[in-house]
Amino acid sequence: MFKRFRRTRLNKHLRSLVRETSVSVEDFIYPLFVRSGEGIKTEVSSMPGVFQMSIDEAIKECGELKKLGLYSIILFGIPDVKDSIGSDALCEHGIIAEAIRSIKKVHPDMFVVTDLCFCEYTDHGHCGIIDEVHETVDNDATLEISGQQAIVHAKAGADMIAPSGMMDGIIEVLRTSLDKAGYENLPIMSYSTKFASGYYGPFRDVAESTPSFGDRSTYQMDPANRREAIAESVSDELQGADILMVKPALAYLDLVREIKDATSLPMAVYNVSGEYAMLKFAGKNDLIDYDRVVMETMISFKRAGADIIISYHAKEVAKMLQKS
Repeated sequence: MFKRFRRTRLNKHLRSLVRETSVSVEDFIYPLFVRSGEGIKTEVSSMPGVFQMSIDEAIKECGELKKLGLYSIILFGIPDVKDSIGSDALCEHGIIAEAIRSIKKVHPDMFVVTDLCFCEYTDHGHCGIIDEVHETVDNDATLEISGQQAIVHAKAGADMIAPSGMMDGIIEVLRTSLDKAGYENLPIMSYSTKFASGYYGPFRDVAESTPSFGDRSTYQMDPANRREAIAESVSDELQGADILMVKPALAYLDLVREIKDATSLPMAVYNVSGEYAMLKFAGKNDLIDYDRVVMETMISFKRAGADIIISYHAKEVAKMLQKS
């Protein structure tokens, strides 16, 4: 009678050969938060190991990332001055545009993704222009300035645009705007299925983007809605997205798999700040084997169907992979 291999018969090399899911340093995009000034590298208390950096420090950080084999970053900007429409995000001399140009000048081989949104740039902390009557974001008015923001990023040298504001129709607007401006080949990574989640708290500390009133549930997704989540990603694929995303990652791996099976595009997950902070806290207090749990978490993303992982753990994972 045939007997399948007992696990004890699989030595380390054979286990590697038959492993179904693997994690590589090339899978990762690392988030960087930039602000004006010089010599600034301020650690965020709720996210140990994550910093607000001036552009000169971000350039140094890119050098360190490359030593680890990490060549992809996503940039978030923190302006000195915020206003009701996020004017800094529309300016060719704003913090993001300056950061893109400076990083690409020193590190032309770094793949620079830009977060396209207004929450970091507005004085009210919401993701676009406010409809004062309904006290929520005016979707169509925000679409108009989102196209302008995309052109600013493209002119500065961004390698990919990632709109996170979840405005209805934003992918079509950005694709049209970029194509008209001559950036037909600039890819768009859509935050296609982004939930109104409680996992974002620490991010709002580092990005200084906590809403001054209400929340974002009117333009982000209800965590209970599975079919709507799939439909949102399918819609963005039809509008011209090049990569789809599920955010947050851990609590929504079922949808990562379902969207992966329902669409033809590469799939990204955003391993968000709350997920990162929980593991950091548990590791610091010796509640878990930190390295093991981090790697197990990354494997779960890949197993569910993710091709790309945006994660604050990326540097740590790269070091783990170097040791393995």
